[in-house]
Amino acid sequence: MCQTDGVSFTSSSLKIPSFPQALPSQLARTRHSAFQLRDRSSCVKIHPTRSTQSGLGILSLIRSSPLLCSASLSLTTQNQTIGKLPLLYSASLSLTPPGSTTSQTGCQYVEGRVLISEVLVRNKDGEELERKDLEMEALSALKACRPSSALTVWEVQQDVDRIIDSGYFSSCKPVAVDARDGIRLVFHVEPNQEFHGLVCEGANILPSKFLEDAFRDERGKVVNRKHLDDVVNSINRWYTDRGLFGLVSGVDIFSEGIIRFQVVEAEVSNIAIRFLDRKTGKPTKGKTKPETILRQLTTKKGQVYSMLQGKGDVDAISTMGLMADVSIVPQSAGDAGKVDLIMNVVERPTGRFSAGAGISSGITIDHLSGIFGSFAYSDRNLFGINQKLNISLERGQVDSIVRINYTDPWIKGDDKRTSRTINVQNSRTTGTLVHGNQHDNSGLSIARVTAGVEFSRPIRPKWSGTAGLIFQHAGVHDEKGNPIIKDFYGSPLTASGKPYDDVLFAKFESVYTGSADHGSSMFAFNIEQGLPVMPEWLFFNRVNARARKGVKIGPARLLLRLSGGHVVGNFSPHEAFAIGGTNSVRGYKEGAVGSGRSYVAGSSEVSFPMLGPVKGVIFVDYGHDLWSGPSVPGNPAGARNKRGSGYGYGVGIRVKSPFGLLRLDYAFNDRRSKRLHFGFGDQN
Repeated sequence: MCQTDGVSFTSSSLKIPSFPQALPSQLARTRHSAFQLRDRSSCVKIHPTRSTQSGLGILSLIRSSPLLCSASLSLTTQNQTIGKLPLLYSASLSLTPPGSTTSQTGCQYVEGRVLISEVLVRNKDGEELERKDLEMEALSALKACRPSSALTVWEVQQDVDRIIDSGYFSSCKPVAVDARDGIRLVFHVEPNQEFHGLVCEGANILPSKFLEDAFRDERGKVVNRKHLDDVVNSINRWYTDRGLFGLVSGVDIFSEGIIRFQVVEAEVSNIAIRFLDRKTGKPTKGKTKPETILRQLTTKKGQVYSMLQGKGDVDAISTMGLMADVSIVPQSAGDAGKVDLIMNVVERPTGRFSAGAGISSGITIDHLSGIFGSFAYSDRNLFGINQKLNISLERGQVDSIVRINYTDPWIKGDDKRTSRTINVQNSRTTGTLVHGNQHDNSGLSIARVTAGVEFSRPIRPKWSGTAGLIFQHAGVHDEKGNPIIKDFYGSPLTASGKPYDDVLFAKFESVYTGSADHGSSMFAFNIEQGLPVMPEWLFFNRVNARARKGVKIGPARLLLRLSGGHVVGNFSPHEAFAIGGTNSVRGYKEGAVGSGRSYVAGSSEVSFPMLGPVKGVIFVDYGHDLWSGPSVPGNPAGARNKRGSGYGYGVGIRVKSPFGLLRLDYAFNDRRSKRLHFGFGDQN
């Protein structure tokens, strides 16, 4: 066995090199923190470190020279770059002859063991620790170093690491002392400061209560580095869960027991719009004005960037209907802790002509009077500011509509997202719902010229409100287009007794929508108030309400509908509430149940999957005019022997097609009649 004059533990340190400044997009992926433990009059860094290799070489022990042991634990940083990589610890612990790596005789060292008779924990001055609980924490962390055990340097080093890993100590130095009964191994430890206060810098949106709760029970206790690491991870997780770009960049412990958290939050420095070509994907010039897009964003300059908020902004731009694709790309800004947002958008063609044909919803299959043709021009981005213009013409065997509609989805200068719609319409629709056919089986038609303006805006989440002013000039014509004022039974067709009724009314409506799914909850309340600006203009008040509720029952779905209304004052008889038909009580013709000043109608429908896009339904409908039929001028319902109440039931199918939802129902009514109903879209 080679001999040595003395044996000592030596140490080396591993420094963390400086790293380039992380991009803000990397902030949310970083989960590590560097802890700077400070101790001196102002602050001195004490660095706990951990090693990955060590040199071992025990050849002998000269009792005249005590075994000297030391461990240096350090963490150093350059350019104060913290939080970019995992916290690194390094400790090198080796046992070598002083001043040499080989023995005097040239023999190679062989790892050996030293018999330890006693293991103690003392402070850095060699005295007993004031707090016995800390001494017990250090002793309980030891695994290999026990009295009457033979140890290698590597085992001592592992226990040094375990003491540091307990989190209560900023340094640990093992020293071997030659005692009468053998070698005494003493761990000189330096406990962390006691916690007396907390400071958090840079956390503008992190709730103060979050940190207060984390340290509520820690005052007066020795700071535990593991607890600090848990707090750092929880703070980083708080930002991540909310999609926010933020993290803890450093933690300082000052000699007074004050802990300082340094947080970096990536603030939005600039937002830019970049238009991309639909075919090449290269930047191009767009039609939409950038400010029209930017006003839709909830993300603003100077706030911490949130990925969840950014997703909402992408959805908001998509709902404008102008873009085929929208994405947000965060980029590093010139300033530290700043991020630039680039919004890439691909525009759709916005102006187009269209023509088509179809069947009006609510027309029963016993005749084809619902077939119509249409021609339209629409521009969804007029003047590049998202204003919309629609000009359409629909012509059928009975109905015809010419409509001009102009909409500004968001009035400039308004911070409540108020929209404005101007509508002009000339229509001719069937009048048989209330008055039926003439004695020669010829039909009636109602001619209306309508012009109005409406303003809509969100009231609160899922609630919207509409207010408007509308003028209407309406009268009844026979099949030859001649105006008439009475039907075959002598019932008046106008309220004024003239060929036409004029009315100016104010409209107020509030709508609640649970979601875009038709099976979700919905409630709508509508009021129309006639304004007698001119003596001959009609004066009335109409109230109408609709509600819908969907309930999932296993694979099936129950859909409940309820509607009702009431009108008081002087109103045109053809404006009475008509009950019966595809969108009311199935099993009856349109308006065949009754017509009145008041009504209530309900429907219960269970749908269940069948095959692919096809669903089956079972339904029950009911409607009642609340005995108000005779109060309609001329009592058109009573003259035609309408009962005023009725129910229907049956089965049907629903098919999702490229043209929309197709509805086909086979229904029976309480008069034992059966009827086939066909319609497009969801039932009102």
